[in-house]
Amino acid sequence: MKLKFGMSPISWSNDDLPELGGDTTLATCLHETRMAGYTGTEVGGKFPTDTVALGKVLAEHDLQLASGWYSGQLLHISAQQEIERIAEQLYRFRDLQAPVIVYGETWNTVQNARNAPLNSKPILPEADFAAYGERLSLVAEFCASEGVPLSFHHHMGTGVETETELDWVMQNTSDAVGLLVDTGHLVFAGGDLLGVVNKYGHRINHVHTKDIRADVMASVDPSKDSFLDCVLRGVFTVPGDGMIDYGAFMQALADKGYEGWVIVEAEQDPAKANPYEYACMGYQALQQAAHAAGYEIVK
Repeated sequence: MKLKFGMSPISWSNDDLPELGGDTTLATCLHETRMAGYTGTEVGGKFPTDTVALGKVLAEHDLQLASGWYSGQLLHISAQQEIERIAEQLYRFRDLQAPVIVYGETWNTVQNARNAPLNSKPILPEADFAAYGERLSLVAEFCASEGVPLSFHHHMGTGVETETELDWVMQNTSDAVGLLVDTGHLVFAGGDLLGVVNKYGHRINHVHTKDIRADVMASVDPSKDSFLDCVLRGVFTVPGDGMIDYGAFMQALADKGYEGWVIVEAEQDPAKANPYEYACMGYQALQQAAHAAGYEIVK
């Protein structure tokens, strides 16, 4: 079985917190990503949005487009409206051969609001997930028809944060809706990481890896602290630098036959955590865990 390792630019430059790496150039980010051993990158705010320009900058750094975030609004709009919104980014990803498009549900999200505590996230009744799942399935089927499968990203501060909320999404959608497992977000939300892999392994089509600093997580007050407050305090780090057992996680992925991209996405303050050094640390930890689970890393 084979994996590809990619990196998110958020370690160098955080779009939601411009004070974190705002002056770091895209060229620095991509050069150091490749130097650390990664063969792909997800996109961020500093990347060109023109297909030709984006393809050129990726080629200059010998990197593949591993994917990128799309801010979904299906809790608020129709499937057809969402299809019209996502189409431009989807076609760009298709033309650059991205394996998936990452869908995060951002209606009323508090993930990017410094003044909104974690417990003010949107809460949906279980009964609402049937209609939501129907709309999400239609959007995913459109994405698949264009050759870029949708990968649903559970995320802190959104309407789909907890394992229970993720269960409701998975139970009410077709298999066209792939699952992005994000180790850090799931553990932060109190979920059972290995349990989720075991339940939905056949639907996992993309993986984000970050680690959790247990002492920081233990100090979080959801009634006072925002998601961005937690980022600034260093709740996230790269694999191998926190509490998550990546050996067990990689073995669980291997047991379910997962092949594809594994992305390191560890948002933290680059002034405190040198992005290149931490990128190397994350790569080495993932490589060791992947090899132990029987994976070959595609260079």
